[in-house]
Amino acid sequence: MAKAKTTFFCQNCGTQYAKWLGQCNSCHEWNTIVEEVIQKEEKRNWKQTPTTKKTNKALKINEIPFDKEDRISTLNNELNRVLGGGLVKGSMTLLGGEPGIGKSTLLLQIALGIPKRVLYVSGEESQSQIKMRAERLQSKNTNCLILTETNTQNIFRAIEEVQPDVVVIDSIQTLHTEYIEASPGSISQIRETTAEFIKFAKETATPVLLIGHITKDGAIAGPKILEHMVDVVLQFEGDRNHTYRILRANKNRFGSTAELGIYEMQSIGLREVENPSEILISQKEGDLSGTAIAATLEGMRPLMIEVQALVSTAVYGTPQRSATGYDTKRLNMLLAVLEKRAGFRLGAKDVFLNIAGGIKVDDPAIDLAVISAILSSNEDDAIPQDFCFAAEIGLAGEIRPVNRVEQRILEAEKLGFHKIFISKFNKISKSFTSIKIVKVAKVDDIYANLFA
Repeated sequence: MAKAKTTFFCQNCGTQYAKWLGQCNSCHEWNTIVEEVIQKEEKRNWKQTPTTKKTNKALKINEIPFDKEDRISTLNNELNRVLGGGLVKGSMTLLGGEPGIGKSTLLLQIALGIPKRVLYVSGEESQSQIKMRAERLQSKNTNCLILTETNTQNIFRAIEEVQPDVVVIDSIQTLHTEYIEASPGSISQIRETTAEFIKFAKETATPVLLIGHITKDGAIAGPKILEHMVDVVLQFEGDRNHTYRILRANKNRFGSTAELGIYEMQSIGLREVENPSEILISQKEGDLSGTAIAATLEGMRPLMIEVQALVSTAVYGTPQRSATGYDTKRLNMLLAVLEKRAGFRLGAKDVFLNIAGGIKVDDPAIDLAVISAILSSNEDDAIPQDFCFAAEIGLAGEIRPVNRVEQRILEAEKLGFHKIFISKFNKISKSFTSIKIVKVAKVDDIYANLFA
């Protein structure tokens, strides 16, 4: 047995030190550096049996054999879209999110839906608890095997016995390996157990799905190297007070990180939302001032979202500027453009902005809808419900063109909108029959078309 080795880790950022310090030099947090045993005995590979070491040979890039990546469909269109088409064999996927947001529910649904042999390993719940959730999901799949275990050596023995096609780990912070003498969830345990599963995934071409806890700041708990080690990092977002959940890819070695998946939490599990535009637009009886519909894009997916604005006289002296789901600094910029370029006196008024549905949007194409909603609330004059907007606002007050405008117009036409406002400089090659396209060049033109 090799001599035990110890070192010091920052529990916040994972930086390694040779000795104890009061403050981490990397993240500048106090009292986060602790001593951990990093090696207790000689390590073997994940199979626990000595193997002959293989020497890799350098090849010319045109001599490397390449086959089209073989993906396993999850039978979940939203997850397949975010992953880029499905699970790649031998890939490591890390899913993070707030407690209670539905991470375990989502992966259990996937495990029960994949037409392959799946091993679902839980270190947090008993088999009976998982069975109760499976009954609620109303699944009759018999190919999903449930294992409650936290020791990675025992997990690998079970893997050798059942030979699964997909492995799900819930969660990586609960696992520990015998080769590291530290508590589960510590920096060294997370790094070592993840490395063992990466070695297993690459050697056996078995996709592995990991659930990861997050910190109070929203980052995945553990060392940052954890996100560098895995192939895909997914973030499950949403408010537990709302029923809708959003799945984003922060990192994806096999596809785009711009795609978006939307789910609705129901009593029988997570339902895929195929047409998110209908749920993101509020249902109301009559026209209300301060609302405008924007045509935005999330990855390849067009969305129609509702922008709500409230402009009122400041009663506390200093005007308030507040935005939910939108960048507050960009809101301040747009208000300055309205004041300087269009002559609207909003400096002494409170302005509140909200993106309906609880989602966050950073697409500059919703600038025109933001401006329109603010003007509508300021004038107390409603914008017709069948109007929508898709354009960016520049600092000179000009209305700038946005990309893939035809796809935005097509989505608006499909949902029954009769008029869309875009930049005068957008070129359109297609013809649209049921929707009128209004091209505007300046902020003054919007006011003239809507309220003059």
